[in-house]
Amino acid sequence: MSQRVVVFDYGSGNLASAERALRRTGADVTVTADFDAALEADGLVVPGVGAYAACMAGLNKVRGGRIIDRRVAGNRPVLGICVGMQIMFERGIEHGIETDGVGEWPGVVERLQAPIVPHMGWNTVEAGDGSALFAGLDPQTRFYFVHSYAVRSWELPLDPAASPFPLPVVTWAEHGGDRFVAAVENGPLSATQFHPEKSGDAGAAVLRNWVATL
Repeated sequence: MSQRVVVFDYGSGNLASAERALRRTGADVTVTADFDAALEADGLVVPGVGAYAACMAGLNKVRGGRIIDRRVAGNRPVLGICVGMQIMFERGIEHGIETDGVGEWPGVVERLQAPIVPHMGWNTVEAGDGSALFAGLDPQTRFYFVHSYAVRSWELPLDPAASPFPLPVVTWAEHGGDRFVAAVENGPLSATQFHPEKSGDAGAAVLRNWVATL
């Protein structure tokens, strides 16, 4: 039986391309903003493009933060993509405007400090130890990024007992000498700053790895 995956339609994200890419994994995919469907699916994908504040406004209109929080609390998998990853953190700062995020992770999304912004194109990542998302992939594998903002620093808690889940597996990347978080895996909650649905075979492998955990 195929795993049921909902691509969350809250007014932001590459919904059609995400749906196609997930279907190729063999998952049973639905694109919807329905509260119950998003809550009950085997896996929930939260895409996102554009401004942090606009994404949060759209998410709040459909009670998306509550869905994500309830799923994580119930150990039900969620995958954030691009701005869908960024909003999982405490807050984002764009053009001097600070916006509260979903707050599943500590950290601030801020503008990249690189000579050329946005970071647009293919880049390698430094996968965290024990990563499930990047299992089986060569370290030189490239993924497709399009973003001007990211989490540029993240200090993990010193006491693992302070978290209800294992400490996050954090994957990093670098653009123009600026290091940023490229992916996170933390119990039921995973996310990528790059677009797996636009990353060809490499992105397909990441999505297959995620669906395999459902």
